[in-house]
Amino acid sequence: MNKITKQSFAIQFMGQHRPKQAVLFSILLRRTAANPSRKLEDMDMIEFRNVSKRYANGTVGLNNVNLKINEGEMVVIVGLSGAGKSTLLRTINKLHDTTSGEILIGGKSVTAARGRELRLIRRGIGMIFQSFNLVKRSTVLRNVLSGRVGYHSTLRTVFGLFPRHDIELALDALSRVNIREKAFSRADQLSGGQQQRVSIARALAQEAKIILADEPVASLDPLTTRQVMDDLKRINQELSITTIVNLHHIDLAREYATRIIGMRAGEIVFDGRPEEATDEAFAHIYGRSIFEAELLGAES
Repeated sequence: MNKITKQSFAIQFMGQHRPKQAVLFSILLRRTAANPSRKLEDMDMIEFRNVSKRYANGTVGLNNVNLKINEGEMVVIVGLSGAGKSTLLRTINKLHDTTSGEILIGGKSVTAARGRELRLIRRGIGMIFQSFNLVKRSTVLRNVLSGRVGYHSTLRTVFGLFPRHDIELALDALSRVNIREKAFSRADQLSGGQQQRVSIARALAQEAKIILADEPVASLDPLTTRQVMDDLKRINQELSITTIVNLHHIDLAREYATRIIGMRAGEIVFDGRPEEATDEAFAHIYGRSIFEAELLGAES
């Protein structure tokens, strides 16, 4: 475990003032073999079939969306606020229900999934939020290990009794985003960019086949924004994780995407390669000319 022994991990992870739990955790580690995780379901394609979403107040979130996203794509979704970007993203893992139509992942219906079937689908989908969604008073490592909750019983996760394989996955994930040395720091002691990297590491520890990132850099400065986007792009390329990102900066979309999808009023009005996303194309997506503030370079 790279200089972190089982005994020291039990003490640091459970806390020096909780010796009984630390001892229990140490015993569990000795008894638990590093079992490789089961292969996740084939999640090589996301497909929207005539999907619509209407909210209770009458607002149209999605309007008859038909879309296919292939394995390993780095898709950036752009559009004005209220265009339907977040709704599209959150229907993929059923954080939002749809009003009509069907969404499939690897040929399996997310729309019809319930109970255990839905939990298994969600286990293969990592979610990264603008606000990080970390437990600020917990350690970085414990936050990353929360990505393993879907693999274990409630009792084991409540007591933080994660097997050695999970701990190694979490530490490896932190190494991949270059913050392994922060493993035992509290999340609220990290900068915004570091906290977002913890969110990415959590998705990696989850062994997600799909990563959904909802405005992941909206609250970050330009330098940190590029660092986080570099991490997402590198992970997409090295691990072939299908990555779908909502962004509001046009130049970032062009730089990092392999495919850009433009939305307006709940409909897809552009779907093409970055080189096809000209200023004229963005003007069509937005229904107006581009503002300087919509370019990250304007904030540098």
